[in-house]
Amino acid sequence: MKNSLLLLLFFSSSLIFSQTPQQGKVIPEYGKTFHIESPGFKTDTSSTLKVVFDVDRSFDEAEPNKLIETAARYLNMHENAGVDPGNMNIALVLHGKAVQDALKDEYYTERFPDVLKNPNLPLIEALVEEGVDVIICGQSATYYKVNRDNTNENSKFALSAMTALVQLQNDNYRLIKF
Repeated sequence: MKNSLLLLLFFSSSLIFSQTPQQGKVIPEYGKTFHIESPGFKTDTSSTLKVVFDVDRSFDEAEPNKLIETAARYLNMHENAGVDPGNMNIALVLHGKAVQDALKDEYYTERFPDVLKNPNLPLIEALVEEGVDVIICGQSATYYKVNRDNTNENSKFALSAMTALVQLQNDNYRLIKF
């Protein structure tokens, strides 16, 4: 009896969670999500969602930064759940090595010679088109020799990541840190 109950739970949960990721409507090229059937914790679709993603690292230089892509997934997932994209205010704060992810192609290639183009730029541009603020830590930028001339023109510079994170949280943005 106990084993059959466990099997039933396993198979029913796998039916809910083992699906192919779905392309989003807000930013179709990035941020695929899974549909969750009848979640017990309901998504509030009526309030404004203000979130700041703290992005402090990069991974494979030839691929878009998965932490930046989380903002696209957030937009796609919540729009799919019924939240109006106009009710989502999103900011990305890039610091540490992640500041290099905003470099223009020619400067990115100088840093990473095996990569012909910065794979993050199309993602950053798609996010900015949807109203996402991309904020670069001035302290990390200076350390990594990243500046206004060699970065994506849609990026904003802050005194520091700490400053941007505190000010955004003071403005009721909720911090998401992975």
